[in-house]
Order: sequence, then C-alpha cells, then structure tokens
Amino acid sequence: MFEFDQYLGFLAFLTILTIGFWLMIFLLTFVIPYWIIGANLENFKLRREAKRKEKELV
Repeated sequence: MFEFDQYLGFLAFLTILTIGFWLMIFLLTFVIPYWIIGANLENFKLRREAKRKEKELV
C-alpha cells in the first residue's frame, strides 16, 4: 500500500493541515474580534476626547 516515505509525507501533510485549521479557528474566534473591538474602543475614546476639547474652546 504505502511505502515508509509516502507514509511520512502523508503524516506531514496531515500535521500541516491540522495546524492551519486550528490557526484559522484561533484567528477567527479570538484575534480578529479582539482587534476590531480594540480599534472601535480607541476611535470612541478619540472622538470623546475631541468633543471634550471642542466644548472647552466654546
């Protein structure tokens, strides 16, 4: 059926595929939402500070 080097290549392929799968799951469930929420909070703080400075000038 398989020779030993083909078996090792198949295992390497499965390992790379599994690592890629879990990396995508990690990125989609943690990293990207964290990035989006952090950017939105930063923009909200900057807008709030700009409004506060505008009120101080008036």
